[in-house]
Amino acid sequence: MKSPLPLALIGGSLQSAVGRTHHIATRMDNRWRIVCGSFSRSPQLCSETADALSLPPSAAFTDYHAMLDNFAGRLAAVCVLVPTPQHADIICDVLRAGIPVISEKSLACSPAEVERIIAVRDATQGKLAVTFNYSGYPAIRELRQMVAEGRLGNLVHVAAEMPQEGFIRWAGRPFQLPQPQAWRLTDGHLPTVSLDLGVHLHHLIGFVTGQHPISVTACQYSKGHFTEVVDSVHAMARYTDSLSVDLWYGKCFLGCANGLRIRVFGTEGSAEWLQMQPEVLQLSDRCGRIQLLTRSSMDAEVCGQDRYARFKPGHPDGFLEAFANYYSDIADWLRPRSELDGRIAQDSIASAEMALEGLQMMEAIAESARCGLWVELGRHAYAV
Repeated sequence: MKSPLPLALIGGSLQSAVGRTHHIATRMDNRWRIVCGSFSRSPQLCSETADALSLPPSAAFTDYHAMLDNFAGRLAAVCVLVPTPQHADIICDVLRAGIPVISEKSLACSPAEVERIIAVRDATQGKLAVTFNYSGYPAIRELRQMVAEGRLGNLVHVAAEMPQEGFIRWAGRPFQLPQPQAWRLTDGHLPTVSLDLGVHLHHLIGFVTGQHPISVTACQYSKGHFTEVVDSVHAMARYTDSLSVDLWYGKCFLGCANGLRIRVFGTEGSAEWLQMQPEVLQLSDRCGRIQLLTRSSMDAEVCGQDRYARFKPGHPDGFLEAFANYYSDIADWLRPRSELDGRIAQDSIASAEMALEGLQMMEAIAESARCGLWVELGRHAYAV
């Protein structure tokens, strides 16, 4: 094992919705070491975050340009954790500085912004990965291999859903409205809920099936406390290889803290995975048999691998471990131990092209909801 790779953060303060997740996941397997950060524009919050990460005051910056200048030549990557509307300019600046970028999803707010990022990445011959962490769950990777090997037969249908309740439930007592981050309460070119949740479903479907969306028809509503933004989306999609897909996501569904689920139906069997039961993959076959596959199952080919065995079965891994698996893939991609490691890692990492296709799909969903018709996506943005 080589020494951990030096990582910088832009965003990700102690008040960040996802900051602490990245703090923990980057260090879980000793593949990364956070060495500096422009954690916040607030000097106090930036300093407090650096202190919480055991960094000296000299490693905390309120201006990310100063951080890039001070740590030039000393960083393996920069992780961008600011709100999505700020992504494009920052990512382009880091790529121009010659440093690989790890970006939180959504990569940007529109297909046009992603195309601008791709142009800068290509011009600088840079590297860029997007953290769609749900593909880091070993059970999802097991399902992907099963589909690739044809063990479910020819795929017939996929249903993916991500219902949440954050825009409709009360927040504490006495009853108070929830207080989402301000940027989540403004819809731009695309509804923010699609940037937040819809892109996850697009990525997960493509990761598992290897297929691409061709056209969509959709409806979207606002049913929670914040009527100025869309908070509920339901879409049907036609994918390549005659695959039909249902997508449902939103933030106005009581009882669902994060009800992420994917069901894959084939001619020889089906599979279902629910994030609230992350180590269980439910399989059904043509004889009516139902099997629960976990990492302790003797026939688990992926989730039983040593890299996922941080502790013995019966003590389930979850969200943070999935993130850590993804960060290990990025480390292998940036500094492969072998050519094979590099290829395998790259195959597991979400590219800018994948993010572009996801935003193209979200754009088609929004257009279909406006016009009430099927909307074509056009060419496929990336190769599976």
